[in-house]
Amino acid sequence: MSARKRVSTRAFQKRRDEFFEQGQRENAPCWLCGQPIDYTLKPGSADDSHELDHYVPVSIDATLQYDPANFRHAHKICNVLRSNKPPKLSLGIHSRQWY
Repeated sequence: MSARKRVSTRAFQKRRDEFFEQGQRENAPCWLCGQPIDYTLKPGSADDSHELDHYVPVSIDATLQYDPANFRHAHKICNVLRSNKPPKLSLGIHSRQWY
């Protein structure tokens, strides 16, 4: 574990932008809720917009900030609600109400 803080550099911004473009090409859903992300919105600008989420939060291990294997596509709101806690993965939309 690293005690370093998150550092926003041009190198990270470039990787973040490349990750967004990859998600846009593949129409990647949010890894937390499984729902579509609105890639027409500027990243981080609205609840349904794209935001790069780190599987292992940078606050837990800052050495993984630049590791693409640690990147996940997420809605801004899902990322905010998750914070640096373990993910609560959703099963997605139910096909019908079960009793």
